[in-house]
Amino acid sequence: MDFVTAQGNNFTTSANNMIEGTNFIANSTTMIASSVPPLSRYENQKRRDWNTFCQYVRNHQPPLSLPQCSSAHILEFLRYLDQFGKTKVHNQNCPFFGLLNPPSPCPCPLRQAWGSLDALIGRLRAAYEENGGKPELNPFGSRNVRLFLREVRDFQSKSRGVSYEKKRKRPSSSTNNNKQKTSMAVDGGDCGTGRCATFCGYRNIGNDN
Repeated sequence: MDFVTAQGNNFTTSANNMIEGTNFIANSTTMIASSVPPLSRYENQKRRDWNTFCQYVRNHQPPLSLPQCSSAHILEFLRYLDQFGKTKVHNQNCPFFGLLNPPSPCPCPLRQAWGSLDALIGRLRAAYEENGGKPELNPFGSRNVRLFLREVRDFQSKSRGVSYEKKRKRPSSSTNNNKQKTSMAVDGGDCGTGRCATFCGYRNIGNDN
């Protein structure tokens, strides 16, 4: 009886050890899974864009494969996306052409905004190379695609009365003060003899000859 009891105790102890070991493995797996950082918003969007383009290629008629894609197919894809656009782009004969805030609705079509298309091409260009495409053969970076995006930007800018030009940042007052101090140091400032320039590390300025 004692032998049976001992065996039972040993079995219980072994079972407990197995359960504890299983829990350890499960916890370790959870820790490893949780330690993997989640994809950024950009990476998630890039993956969705690439899947959308691949679906477009699979449904293309006549049949098309990724290695066969050229800049013409990319432009075709961008025009296809216009049907899902939400940006009002006025035609040249529309009375609201060039108005930022039209006073009433008009029958002009909805299009994809230039900024959305530009960002989309950037993500697809990166995804193409990440999925094995050669940079020199990347159709998303072709000249025709760049020209198309430029034309879309220029026309939408005129049509919607908006400017896509980047505004230059004015230098801050602290930057201007630093420039003035540096100029005084180089010119000698109020020292008269230019010793401030030597002290500030400009000893060789003007003495290159």
